Amino acid sequence: MKITVQAIHFSADSKLVDFIQKKANKLDQFFDQIITGEVYLKLEKVEDEANKISEIKLMIPGNQLFAKEQCKTFEEATDLAIESLRKQLEKHKQKIRTKETSLKEVINNDL
Repeated sequence: MKITVQAIHFSADSKLVDFIQKKANKLDQFFDQIITGEVYLKLEKVEDEANKISEIKLMIPGNQLFAKEQCKTFEEATDLAIESLRKQLEKHKQKIRTKETSLKEVINNDL
């Protein structure tokens, strides 16, 4: 899966980009039809320590999944966003299986 990482208003170091790529590649285990992914890293100007935002958008056939998390570190925010996307991918796969099963039932009933 091809992942593009964009750091907005700062430059992300290669360790962070490698970490994000490694975590995002694990999503292929749950759904092998992911086309591309886009990661946006942002620093929010707030007094709170949790000012780092990670937004991840995945393109899959016929759909687009999105997760956004805000934490103290980009790594933590990315971990939470990836976990959210994993759950979304599992729901999407279940929905596809349900449709395929009901379609097979309709075809079998018509025969």
